Amino acid sequence: MARRLLWASLALAPVTILVDVLVHPDKTVLFVLAAASLVPLAWLIGEATEHAGEHTGPRIGGLLNASFGNAPEVIIAVIAVNDNLPGVVRGSMAGSVVSNILLVLGLALLVGEDRAELDLRSLLGQLGLVIFAVLLLTIPSVAGWHGDPNRHSLALLSIGPAVVLLGVYLVVTIAEIRRRPAHEVTNATGWSLRLSLVVLGVTTVVTALVSEILVHSLQAFAEAAHLSEFFISIVIVAIVGNAAEHGGAVVIARRGKMKLATEIAISSSAQVALLVIPVVTLASFAFKNPLALAFRPIELIAMGGAAAFVAFVIRDGRSRRWEGALLIAVYGGLVVAFYFAGDR
Repeated sequence: MARRLLWASLALAPVTILVDVLVHPDKTVLFVLAAASLVPLAWLIGEATEHAGEHTGPRIGGLLNASFGNAPEVIIAVIAVNDNLPGVVRGSMAGSVVSNILLVLGLALLVGEDRAELDLRSLLGQLGLVIFAVLLLTIPSVAGWHGDPNRHSLALLSIGPAVVLLGVYLVVTIAEIRRRPAHEVTNATGWSLRLSLVVLGVTTVVTALVSEILVHSLQAFAEAAHLSEFFISIVIVAIVGNAAEHGGAVVIARRGKMKLATEIAISSSAQVALLVIPVVTLASFAFKNPLALAFRPIELIAMGGAAAFVAFVIRDGRSRRWEGALLIAVYGGLVVAFYFAGDR
């Protein structure tokens, strides 16, 4: 039933684009339409990469999932950079890290098998990478707490941490690929490789168009809803951009595959911290106003604190439903804090 709804809701994307071009409606309407459209698009990107991975094998398939799994978020961030909305970029990326660690993992633990065994070593390793990234991001962030946080000199200072994060991600990813089974032939029962790549390409283009509408209407929606741009970016945009991973982890947990579900939730946060943030930062130098990695204290505390708290909660290597409820409650508390934090 859920898959049928997702297939049907793909029609929202062309409807949103046509409405924007032909009708020119209120910006708040466009924001809601665009946000709703990105959810099935994110799911379809995940479907396409999964089917492509059946033909390429686990090694290349893993790289495809890593590269395109966060495509909606990267596209949103790049468009926001082009529109000179650095706060939206940083907020959405920080929100992605936090929501994956707390909200998605919490939901997976809540709906999944109670007291199931987890891959503690892998999960703690991923959480350690998030904490490492936060510590590294503190360097340019502290400098941004004084003076203009978006000044060009601070953007230049951000290059070093971005390169280090990307380098660590590549090293860890290569090591993980080598650790996996070497066989490259799988029993492909779904789409052909050509169809998978065509769907992936077309969906990515449509996602870019819808993301542009979302970013361009964000400010108007914030004013109409009486919400800060910071709150919208760190909560709403972050959740929308990671919709596929959010839903996928919960569905997998319901099927009893707790190791895989928890791995998706936490590794997604590590990917954002070590791949998405540096890629967007380095790519931003192709635009007029490059991105400075000047995160606010509340963003750094939320990311690092969430990773440390989850590491403490899962330290025994077993899943518990009450722990899932606790993580969701903590995320809810952070959402309230984000609301009162306001814009910079």
